[in-house]
Order: sequence, then structure tokens, then C-alpha cells
Amino acid sequence: MLSCKFFSYITQLFIVQKAYLNTYLKGLQSGFNGLNKITATCWIIHSASELIVVEDEMTDTEDNEEEDLGVMDDQRSVILHLISQLKLGMDLTRVVLPTFILEKRSLLEMYANFMAHPDLFLSIAAGATPEERIISFVEYYLTAFHEGRKGAVAKKPYNPIIGETFHCSWDVPKDKVKALRTNGASTVSKEPAKEFGQDQSTCYKLRFVAEQVSHHPPISCFYCECKEKKMCVNAHVWTKSKFMGMSIGVSMVGEGVLHLMEHEEEYVFTLPSAYARSILTIPWVELGGKVNITCARTGYSATVTFHTKPFYGGKVHRVTAEVKHSPTNTIVCKAQGEWNGTLEFTYSNGETKVIDTNKLPIIRKKIRPIAKQGPLESRHLWQHVTNSLKEGNIDAATEHKHHLEERQRAEERQRVALAAQWKPKYFAKEGDGWLYMNPLWKTQ
Repeated sequence: MLSCKFFSYITQLFIVQKAYLNTYLKGLQSGFNGLNKITATCWIIHSASELIVVEDEMTDTEDNEEEDLGVMDDQRSVILHLISQLKLGMDLTRVVLPTFILEKRSLLEMYANFMAHPDLFLSIAAGATPEERIISFVEYYLTAFHEGRKGAVAKKPYNPIIGETFHCSWDVPKDKVKALRTNGASTVSKEPAKEFGQDQSTCYKLRFVAEQVSHHPPISCFYCECKEKKMCVNAHVWTKSKFMGMSIGVSMVGEGVLHLMEHEEEYVFTLPSAYARSILTIPWVELGGKVNITCARTGYSATVTFHTKPFYGGKVHRVTAEVKHSPTNTIVCKAQGEWNGTLEFTYSNGETKVIDTNKLPIIRKKIRPIAKQGPLESRHLWQHVTNSLKEGNIDAATEHKHHLEERQRAEERQRVALAAQWKPKYFAKEGDGWLYMNPLWKTQ
């Protein structure tokens, strides 16, 4: 059995020449006891220090639901004390928030959960025309936030520490990946949301990796690819939070790019802001702001507006969207509804379609058990905080969280003393953004 160090050495040597690496591994197959199909079962991350073995991944059993957070008297006093030290518009990036408002997952995993309907994501490439593809992208985009921002409870995911990573994948049934507009006029089901079973021989494999590349400012990157469908997405997000009186606002600064290699198309998109409202009573979350989706090659673009609730009256979680062909200024699709409820799409030919986000089938991600994760992978890193929160032991959760934060500060002081720059593992800075080091568009 070859050692992990030898694997790292191989990966480092052949990172640029993927074909050579595969040939080399095939030549070594006879030397792997019980791993005769290693080239088919291993996903080699383009890094000199990690080998992600797909066989180790298991269907995730964690539930993203968070219990209602009715603020108790002792918790309210903590929040009031914190508020007394803040000023309107104050940046909260360096403010330590109380542990009882945390949800039991890292921000990096929350980004992965935006992919909880990967069949809709892969269906984008199935569109026969540029118009169908951008409409499919908008349909996927509008349904992604419900599962990623599960429920309306305003809890805060863990702030990833610098160098933290998250890996997962999805097995997506091929018969579920098709052009959405051919599915009929309505996708509202009378049945509750169910989960797909996965037969790997009839599935596409979708892989995801996220990394915290900077602590100040806090920047997260994520990359997701499906080699069979020749599509991938790369994004970087700087979370800027500020105090707004009885609310906390979080701006998601940055952008993502969806690459459809088969069509030679790139879709640039941004993300909405999030707001935690009524922080002294029963906190709830809403999304707000205008985001854009553009494809320069085809001339199609979309504007999506997440409407915040007016002070008096009005609906919560309302969203509207408009897709148009910019060269002719022709509107080809409009959408309206609630991002965590029912969405109605109207097309230029007069057809309509309704999607109920609560009844969309769920495909659970696959993730390696904590015992097989590296020390800086999200669930391994935060496991003691998570377990304490599950047990309702806020003091223990606070202690474990403080330990991680102090360790990060100590390591940062050491880097400053040595004048050493932090070097991310999977992403590299390019201009104002960050790119995955070995994206699909460079290797296909």
C-alpha cells in the first residue's frame, strides 16, 4: 500500500498533465490492494496535500432545520449589552456575537447547500437555445436560496477560519436532468418534497469545494463542477455585516461565473444581501437587493429583485425577475413570488409555469465522515461546537468556539511576525477576484 506522502508527491508532479497522471495511476493499479479501480473511484484534488476518496463519501444525514429562536430574558440582556456598544452602520466583522445565535454549520457548508437541487443546476446546460439556458439558470437561481437558507430562523452560520475547507458531492439521476421548459406548464406537486435515490451508474457526479481564503476581509470561495456536462461555477464572496438598529445586514460582495463549455458561454452573477430582523424578540431572516445575471456572448441578461418587507403592510420574502435579450430589448420571461415559497414564471409565448420550492425533490449531498476529514475541514474543525449546540450546552460551545478563534489569532500574529503571506490551497487571487486553481475550462 503506497503512503499518503507518495500520493502527494505524485499529485504534485503531475498536476498540470492530468492525462499523464491518469496513465501513471493505471500503471500502479496492481500495487493497490483492494483499490483496482482507483482511477474511477478517487477524485484527486489539485493540491499537493490532499486526496479525496469518493468511496469514503456517504449520504449526508444532517438536518439543516433550526429550531425557532425566541429570545429568552438572559439572552436578551446579552444582546442589549452588545447593542449598547454599537453604533448605526458599524461594521460587525470584528465583533464577537453570542454563541446562542449560531446555527450548526459553517458558512462554507451553507454555500454548498445552495446546490441542494443539483438536477436544476445541471439542467441549465440542457437548454436547446441561449434563451432556454438563461431562463433555466434563473429558475435554478431563484430556487437555490430556500434550501441554502433553510427556514426563516435568523441564526448565523460559523465564521470560517482562514484555511478552512468544505468538500462534498452529489449523485444526480440523469433522467432528472433536462430542459425545464419541456416539463409542462406546472411543477407544483400535491406531495411533500421527497428525496431521490441514487444509482451511481445512471447518475452525473457533481463535485464541490469551498475554502476561506482571507480572514480580514472575510472572503470565501467555492467551486463546483460536473465533468460529464462540461459545466462549472466559480465564486468568491466577501461578507460585510453592519448594525442597523433592530436589524443586522449582511452584504454579499463579489460575484460568481457559471461556465458552460459545450456552448462556450459564461454567466456572471451576483448575490443578494441578507437581513436578520427583530433581533430582540423572535429573529427572522429576509433577503434584499437587486442582483444581475449576464451572458456577454449571447446578449441575454436577467435582473432579480429581492424585496424587503415595507414597514407597514406588504408581503415578506417577495422576489421578482425579468429576463431579456439586450440587443433587441425583448423581454423573454418574467417571474414573481416568494423565494422560499411559490414562484410563477411567464414566458414570451404566453406559457406559464409554477414552482413550489417546498415541494421540489431533494438530492442530499455526500460527504466523508468526520473521522476521515482533514483537521481544517468544516465539520471536523467545528465538531465540538456543533455537538455542544446540539446538547444545548451554550457555555461549552462558547468555550470551543473561543479556542478556535484564539488559535486563529495566534497563527495570524505569527505570520505577521514572520512577514509571511497566507497561501490558499485551492484558489488563487486574480485581479479583484479569486479563481479555482484547476478549473474545468483549463483541463477540458
